Amino acid sequence: MAKSSAGPAFQCTECGWRTTKWSGRCGECQAWGTVEQAAAPRLTRPVPGPGGRLSAGALSGAVAPASPAVSITMVNANAANARPTGLGELDRVLGGGLVPGSVVLLAGEPGVGKSTLLLAAGRHAARAGAVLYITGEESAAQVRLRADRIGAVTDNLYLAAETDLAAVLGHVAAVRPQLLIVDSVQTISVGNLDSVPGGVTQIREVTGALIAVAKQHALTTVLVGHVTKDGSIAGPRALEHLVDVVLHFEGARHTQFRVVRAVKNRYGPTDEIGCFDLAEQGIAEVADPSGLFLSHRPDPVPGTCVTVALEGRRPLLAEVQTLVAQSQLEIPRRVTSGLDASRVGMVLAVLSRRADLKLAKSDVYAATVGGVRLTEPGVDLAIALSLASGAINLSVPGWVVAIGELGLAGEVRRVAGPGRRLAEAERMGFRLAIVPAGAGPAAQAGHAAQAASAGPAAQAAQAARRKGAGPGGIEVREVADIREAMTAAFSGLPPAPGADSGQPATRGPVKLRAVR
Repeated sequence: MAKSSAGPAFQCTECGWRTTKWSGRCGECQAWGTVEQAAAPRLTRPVPGPGGRLSAGALSGAVAPASPAVSITMVNANAANARPTGLGELDRVLGGGLVPGSVVLLAGEPGVGKSTLLLAAGRHAARAGAVLYITGEESAAQVRLRADRIGAVTDNLYLAAETDLAAVLGHVAAVRPQLLIVDSVQTISVGNLDSVPGGVTQIREVTGALIAVAKQHALTTVLVGHVTKDGSIAGPRALEHLVDVVLHFEGARHTQFRVVRAVKNRYGPTDEIGCFDLAEQGIAEVADPSGLFLSHRPDPVPGTCVTVALEGRRPLLAEVQTLVAQSQLEIPRRVTSGLDASRVGMVLAVLSRRADLKLAKSDVYAATVGGVRLTEPGVDLAIALSLASGAINLSVPGWVVAIGELGLAGEVRRVAGPGRRLAEAERMGFRLAIVPAGAGPAAQAGHAAQAASAGPAAQAAQAARRKGAGPGGIEVREVADIREAMTAAFSGLPPAPGADSGQPATRGPVKLRAVR
C-alpha cells in the first residue's frame, strides 16, 4: 500500500520556500533561522462512481459554485473594458486604464510617492463612483492632510484606517466602491493566524481574500507593496503571480522625477513607462521627459555623450557622464549610478582590448543625468564614447548622439526602433547620429512610416527640413566597430547652419593608434 504524502512540512517565513525537513538556512533566499514548521496540505482524491464517471458527491468537500459555467459566446466582454484613471502617464503603463475586477500591485521604496500617486488617481476615479482608501500605515487625519495639499479632497473618496482584514471587508460591503486602495498589504492581517503582520502566511491569506472579493464583485483593487533592500517586492514570490498587474514606482530621493514601470500586465504591454514630477503641490505628469536628462552647458566637456534610449514605444534622450582619473589604489574603483555595473565593466574591457585604451589603472565613475536608470543595450555605444572621451581628454560635440550595442569583438550592433530614436534626436536639435551599420535604411523607413501617419503640417515641415529650408535635419553616420565610432565622434564635423556658436571648433580625425 502506498504511503501517504501528508506529513510535517517546513516553510520559510521570508520567501515561502517549503521543504519536508527542517533546515537552519532557507534554500531559496539563504536567510538564517526563518524555516518553521507548517501544516502540510491534505490531498483530496475523487472517488469515481459507476462507469468510471465523477459525480457531484464524488469529490470530498465539493460545494455548489457561486455561478454556473456559461459558454464563452455568452460572456459580455464590455465588462472588462479599461477605465481611464485620469492620469495619462499611468494609463499608458496600464494599457488604457484600470480593468474592473483587476488587482494591481504597486511597489516602491519608502517615500518615493506611492500614496501621493494613488490619492491623485483616486481623486479622478471618485468622479465616476465611490473610492475606498484603506490606510494601515497612517491615520485618516494624516491622509486628509496630504489630500488637502495635493487637492484630492472629494465627497466620493472614503478613508478608513484599518489593519484587520475582516474590518476591511466590512468597509467594502458598506461603501460598495468602484475602486479599492489598500496602503499597504503588509499592514493588513488575519486575526486567526498565528503569524505576525507582513509575514508570508499573512500576506498570502490577505491577498487571496482581496482577490476573491475583487473577482466576485468586479471591484478594481490596488495594493501597495513594500520592497526589500535589493529592490524586490517583500513577501512571497507567489504574490506577484496572484495579482494581475505589477507596477514598480522608481525614483531617486534627491530628485523630483519619478517613473512607473510595468513588470507584469495581463491587460497591456510590460515595456512602457510613465513619467511624473513629484512636487510639494502633488504629482504631475511629464509628457515629454527627454530634456530632463540632459545637462545644459554652453561648451561640451570631456567624458560626456548623449544617447536615445527606448522605453517601450517612447524614445528617451539621456546623457551619460563618466570620469576617468589616475588611481592611487592597488585595485582601481569602478562606481556606477543609473547604469548597469556589469555592462560598464564589459565596455571597459572592450575599450582596453579593441581600442587600445589603457584603463586598467584608472578609477572610473559612470553616471546618468537626472537620476534616470538606463539598462538597455542600446546605450553601450554612448558609454564607450564617453569613457574614451574622458580617457583621451577630447570632448564629443554637443550636437552628436550615439546609438548602438557594443559586442565583445568591438563591433557595434543594431538595436530596436532606430527610426523613433533618430526622430527624437532630430526633434531635440541634434545634427549627427552615430549608429550601427545597416541602421540607416531602417531609420529612413521609420521616418517614412512616421511621416505617413503624421498630419499635413508635420509632413510639410519634414519635407522642408529634408530640403534644407529650416534649421532641422540630422546626418546619420554608420559605423561597424568602436574604432570607427571614435573616429566619427572626435573628427569634429561642422554643425549644420543655424547651430549654436558655443559648439567646439573643428578638429581633424583622431589617429587611434596614438590613443593611450
